Amino acid sequence: MQPASAFDLFGMTLFGEKEVQSDPAPDPLAYTASLTVSGEDDLTAGLEASSLLITREKQRPSGRSGLISRGLTDLDRLVARLYTTGHYGGTVKIDFNGTSLQTALETGDIPGARPVKVAINVTPGPQFTFGRININAAGKAGASLSEDPGSWGLSSGLPAKSGDILVAEGRIVKTLRARGYPNAKITNREIVADHATNKLDVSLDVNTGFKARFGAVTVSGADITDPAFVARQAMIPEGTVYSPAELDKARGRLNELGIFSSVRLIEGDVSGPDGLLPIMIEVSERKRHVIGAGATWSSSEGFGVEGYWRRRNVFGKGELLSLEGSVGRIGNADLQAMEYSTRIAFEKPGVFGPTTKFTTSLGAKQEAPDAYTSRSVTLDAYLVHDFNEHLTGRGGAKVYYSQEDDVFGENEYLLVSLPADLTFDNRDNKLNPSKGIFAAASLEPAYDTLNSNAMVFIKATVSSYVALDEAKRFILAGKIAGGSILGPSIEDIPASQRFIAGGGGSIRGYAYRNVGPRKNGQVTGGRSLLEVSGEIRVRMTDTIGMVGFVDAGNAYADSTPDLSKPLKIGVGAGIRYFTPIGPLRIDAAVPLDPEKDDPEFALYVGLSQAF
Repeated sequence: MQPASAFDLFGMTLFGEKEVQSDPAPDPLAYTASLTVSGEDDLTAGLEASSLLITREKQRPSGRSGLISRGLTDLDRLVARLYTTGHYGGTVKIDFNGTSLQTALETGDIPGARPVKVAINVTPGPQFTFGRININAAGKAGASLSEDPGSWGLSSGLPAKSGDILVAEGRIVKTLRARGYPNAKITNREIVADHATNKLDVSLDVNTGFKARFGAVTVSGADITDPAFVARQAMIPEGTVYSPAELDKARGRLNELGIFSSVRLIEGDVSGPDGLLPIMIEVSERKRHVIGAGATWSSSEGFGVEGYWRRRNVFGKGELLSLEGSVGRIGNADLQAMEYSTRIAFEKPGVFGPTTKFTTSLGAKQEAPDAYTSRSVTLDAYLVHDFNEHLTGRGGAKVYYSQEDDVFGENEYLLVSLPADLTFDNRDNKLNPSKGIFAAASLEPAYDTLNSNAMVFIKATVSSYVALDEAKRFILAGKIAGGSILGPSIEDIPASQRFIAGGGGSIRGYAYRNVGPRKNGQVTGGRSLLEVSGEIRVRMTDTIGMVGFVDAGNAYADSTPDLSKPLKIGVGAGIRYFTPIGPLRIDAAVPLDPEKDDPEFALYVGLSQAF
């Protein structure tokens, strides 16, 4: 049997390991290396990982000088590794064919057989603990550090790991910057190891620098974009006390515009005590035109393709113009029964302040699930406001016209509505979340001007994610969604606006939009909806993951769910292949209570997690 090789697709290794290509060293010298630790076996793995002689054994150095050089580097790396574990009295001895590293360095020769036998012997010595800890804030405008050294992770009696000292220094500087001292730094580090007591005394001198307030904001690198617009959208509060958190928020707001490939905030010099700190925003603009495409597939819904063209920064103030189109149910229906959509949209940020934007769109679509056929045109306009980094609200007006054919016959509708919604999202990753919550709720009062019917659409969904381990390899994900339509009878509501469950974005395993109230065996859709989903996600390797899931739900004729009727349940499992742009998803699901037109099982392929 031949060993499996790596398989590349568009530059990504889908399985196997890529062979590392490297230029061979001149006069390569072969050697074998071993590392022995006296006394403390738990240090062996870390020391081996730090040793280039061990980790690069197959990459032969260039002659004797190359091997000696690698040994010298190892000497420093291994001693540094001992320091990270609090061993300051340890020794490292490296021999080449029995010749010490020092002798080989002096003579430039490594006598004996080839390949060279390299022996690394490490004696860690006792583990030191922290002794006296002194942290002194100094400078022309020094701010006192009243915190106990233990709050920085340095306490007498704890193991004196060198990494803890560096971490403490970083915490001190970060804390001072958060208090308004942008130039805070560690000016002196004095570390004394007492080998008689195995204590490590640490003294740190901190120069806080001057306390600062935000000064003038300037912009560079904006060729097309209006610099005044960039500064306004950054919202750096001039005159207030300096805060790195404010700069992080400003960077995030500018990145969210989608018109810059990079954003740098460069801090100037503080001019005197309580002086102003100028900020320069350095941006690099992205290409203004972009074309994109995507595809999905499921055994019950067929192929779906979509594409878009976008022009960024239309008038130099972050505007976005989009043309979008999609075709669905390819292969599962004839041309007339396939699904089509097209849409033109315009977005303008920074209206009524930096946190509010205006959006408008005009779209047309044909939907053709088994339950109905709908041809519609939608015109809408919204104001979108960011209340904070997690909470967004939207309100506007919409006109919706449709021609629909379902179990109740052919009908026309012209709805005028005032939709509004709220979205909360603090997920750590939108395509592959491991923690956080996504929640959305919408309210849309509408009036059908052709049929003189008033109705109100209410929808809500909540998703939550919890990692079961620090490495985030085991994740529980859950979602609950519901909705209600208040108003007329089912037949007076457009079929495309009724609640119908089933399919890849709903209850996996069931046919697309095939779960709900029926008339003469055909789905009518309902006036309320309840859906619940749960997943256990396991990351097997850096690129491969497995998922087990349960979806349940139903649509109901009344405006409130009739919980006496059983939920439709689908169960399944899936594979995830993690790419730089998100996980590739392949799911297989089985409906536990199939009805007419439901498959025995269904397969789904897409990008990103199911929810």
